Amino acid sequence: KALYRLCVEQRFWLSVGASLSRVFIGISIAAVIGIPLGLVIGFYPVIRNTAHAPVQFLRMISPLAWMPVALIIFTGFESAIYFLIVMATIWPIILNIASASANVNQSWIKMAMNQGANHFQIFYTIIIPASLQDIMASIRLALGVAWIVLVPAEFLGVASGLGYLINDARDTMSYDNLMAVIVAIGIIGFTLDKIFQTIQVSFARAWIE
Repeated sequence: KALYRLCVEQRFWLSVGASLSRVFIGISIAAVIGIPLGLVIGFYPVIRNTAHAPVQFLRMISPLAWMPVALIIFTGFESAIYFLIVMATIWPIILNIASASANVNQSWIKMAMNQGANHFQIFYTIIIPASLQDIMASIRLALGVAWIVLVPAEFLGVASGLGYLINDARDTMSYDNLMAVIVAIGIIGFTLDKIFQTIQVSFARAWIE
């Protein structure tokens, strides 16, 4: 009953929209930074060996541990949430894409270099196309991580979002509403993953063809 009441409330859908917006903005920032970094780290062995330890170190820090830092650095709660989502999602993007870039067929690269291709042309014509499947998989993985981190990130003090609804239900001791929001989070997250999986499969088929 609480879930049904939730679904007919405008406040719930406004909160869903706010949460989705934060997730997509955070992932977009992480992708813009992480995809080029991953490609470069994977392609150049010297950079890969140098970056391995720092990336693994930062990856092991819980994104939620950055909350106090986010509040100090950023004046607004929205910017702090974006920062937390980026810190949660950028490392799997970098690592997966670096692995894909490093495993590109070396014969293709040697052939291109023998034909006089520079590094920019190698990236544009070989590395990026060969890594596209892994880039899509990385974004899907980042989406799941971002959705998990989003709710505790919204506990920072925003006045909208699914995390805010959980806080509000807890403060008012509306435990039926609280459980309804938790179920809704699972349903929305599952639906998002399925949608992106469908896009990924369609993209893979088009790529093969």
